[in-house]
Amino acid sequence: MERSRFLLELGCEELPERQIEIACNGVSSSFGTFLKSNKLYCGSYKVSGTPRRIYLDALELDTHQEDEEILKTGPLVSVAYDEEGNLTPAGKGFLNRSQAKEAAIFIQETEKGKFLAVKYIKKGLATVELLKSWIPEMIVQIPFEKKMAWSQLGLIFSRPLRWFLILWNNRPLELDFGGIPCGNITYGNRFLGLEKSITINKAEDYLPKLLEQKVIVDIEERRKEIITQLAAIFPEDNFKVIEDRELVETVVNLVEYPTAVVGEFEEKYLSLPDKIIISTISQAQKYFAVQDNQGKLSNKFVFISNGNPSASMIIRKGNEKVVKARLADALWYWNEDTKYPLEHWTRHLDKVIFQAKLGTMADKTKRIMQLVSALADELKITEEQKKKAIRCAELCKADLVTNMLGEKEFTKLQGYIGKQYAIASGEDREIAEGIFEHYLPRGSGDELPSTLCGAIVAIADKMDTVAGIIGIGMMPTGSGDPFALRRAANGVVQIISSRKWDLDLFSFADRALELIGKQTELDKKAKKNLHSFLEQRITGLLKTNGIAYDVIESVMHIDKSHLHDLENRAQALNALKGKEDFIHLVIGFKRVANIIAETQDFVPFNKDKLVEPEEINLYEALQTLHQDIDSALQNKDYPLALQYLIKFGKVIDAFFDAVLVNCEDDELRNNRHSLLKEVKKEFLRVADLSLIVLETEQ
Repeated sequence: MERSRFLLELGCEELPERQIEIACNGVSSSFGTFLKSNKLYCGSYKVSGTPRRIYLDALELDTHQEDEEILKTGPLVSVAYDEEGNLTPAGKGFLNRSQAKEAAIFIQETEKGKFLAVKYIKKGLATVELLKSWIPEMIVQIPFEKKMAWSQLGLIFSRPLRWFLILWNNRPLELDFGGIPCGNITYGNRFLGLEKSITINKAEDYLPKLLEQKVIVDIEERRKEIITQLAAIFPEDNFKVIEDRELVETVVNLVEYPTAVVGEFEEKYLSLPDKIIISTISQAQKYFAVQDNQGKLSNKFVFISNGNPSASMIIRKGNEKVVKARLADALWYWNEDTKYPLEHWTRHLDKVIFQAKLGTMADKTKRIMQLVSALADELKITEEQKKKAIRCAELCKADLVTNMLGEKEFTKLQGYIGKQYAIASGEDREIAEGIFEHYLPRGSGDELPSTLCGAIVAIADKMDTVAGIIGIGMMPTGSGDPFALRRAANGVVQIISSRKWDLDLFSFADRALELIGKQTELDKKAKKNLHSFLEQRITGLLKTNGIAYDVIESVMHIDKSHLHDLENRAQALNALKGKEDFIHLVIGFKRVANIIAETQDFVPFNKDKLVEPEEINLYEALQTLHQDIDSALQNKDYPLALQYLIKFGKVIDAFFDAVLVNCEDDELRNNRHSLLKEVKKEFLRVADLSLIVLETEQ
């Protein structure tokens, strides 16, 4: 089989940086499907791109499909032929659909009967013809977040397409699609001139020729170049670019030929808190912040230019003007906002709607303060700590109505701005830190609040949101969670777990729901839905902490509201899973549960009806076990409770070895069932071991 190289470049206007990865993944996925569906071999292929082009380079691609023998089965012989042996309309229809002659028919015998059948050779198509059909289909199917459509041309793409470069076996491949120029022509970096074309005669020349024209086509190569330049831009080691991998991933798709350039702003702006400066530089402008060799933020920044490297100084001045304007705005916001203490801004919270049925941010703040007070009492913290937590709750949303956040310039800094304004207002440091931390965790893997204020207010705020939104009937769906309730509820259980608080989670949730009920009418299933939602989050936390799913199921019938206690119980059980004596215990308990599983009505247990020594011993050991379990559970010593059960398991084994439970005597059988019911009841105080899955059951 002959093989060739295939090169495709889609040239376009600048794609938004997020769309480049979508385009590359879309082309790669589509080409993989193309190969599989057409049964073509390809040694390797790569897809990458820049803002102005997406390319596919496929090596050792089959030049045509293999011929394929096709077997087609038609109708039953009895249906295909009439009594005189002539083809019926059904038989003729099968021949026509198969494009076969009557002489090609043979009879295929199967278990279901005799059928008409034909065999023929399907000639393999040339790959070049298959590619001509695939390219237009692939282009319009790339799943961009937003698309532009040219209905008359049949084109759909994120930005206007300008050219196609297509080489098959180093020959230009003609393609008539939307009137877009197609051939072996591409274009270099925009600053070199849009009219300056580059002819590519060989696929292997594509990357080097574009590099000569200031285009690094491969994303990975551009990334390496950016990282290298950032590391080397301050050769004297007086300054260092602050590492920001996420920003690197953004910038790599904003340029075709990266050039790192140092810019500066006036030192007076360093009076602003660091994150405000970094947010201005990094988030708004996509520049890299710089610190000095003491680790302090400097008045320098580094931007990645896509322009002519020889014009870097001109580009630098333009970028410095933009940064200066933005920092001037930030400084003005800061000066205006800090003319007043942070508490001043709380009076404006009644102008911001949290949710139509749940009232304003002022209403939410009041609820948070009430929940914080209730939490403080349940956690039995000191009166001083309680006052701090309530004060933190009172101020936690105040920054939302300041100029800094109200102008929508620095919305990602909510909490941080509140912290800085609290410090400027002379608030207690822990209260200020708590204002920032009450938004934590912001997502999976994020840090948790380190201060008591932050942890308590975070739980109160998140629970108010979860209870409020679910309370008015807006349960999250599989794809829709506009208020991020899952993230909020996950945060609640993570904080409680990390702090090992003995907190009644469901009672606290009910208290939050009660406060919502004073604000608006609750959904009829509010409490049930809220508890179910929180239970899912608890299960998720236990799984994240490495507890097996069957262990989780075995303890979830017990008090789920005290999360730390539930986690300790599950961890103790999880530690024993797989050990031989525990496996014997599980087997014995499952036998207990199975024997009485179908018993509907149990007679009152009567110890005087015990006959066999082993059943008497079981009863007496059960009394001792009950006292031992009482003591262990009172001390919350779950490993000890499980050891008591393991010891008792040997008594169960002896009982089953000597006693026929389902004997013919009704009184004995019923009494033994009642005894086993008492055994099961005792076990369930610790865990339902019948739900533990053994290796032999998997």
